[in-house]
Amino acid sequence: MATLSIQERKRLRQIGHALNPVVMLGDKGLTESVVEELNRALNDHELIKVKIAGEDREARTATITEIAETTGAEVVQTIGKIALLYKKAAKQNQKLSNLVRHAHLSN
Repeated sequence: MATLSIQERKRLRQIGHALNPVVMLGDKGLTESVVEELNRALNDHELIKVKIAGEDREARTATITEIAETTGAEVVQTIGKIALLYKKAAKQNQKLSNLVRHAHLSN
């Protein structure tokens, strides 16, 4: 997987700033149903925020890494318990993609 350029990361962070988390991970961690939901959200929106519960920073970091590896997404940014993830959709959903919606807003 190609890593994002600095410009791409910056643009994704700007778009992600206004987003709310769409997936929340609890104490059970990365279950099969959570992975399905993450894949669906990434497929629909391309850019999503995920909130990870727990006070252990290392455990959260490990979970975020696991999410990225499992879903094939790129971690754009992590602030506290929130991770911003990006995965280019095979077929972009014009109505749901946060990237498309942001492009329309900024025009």
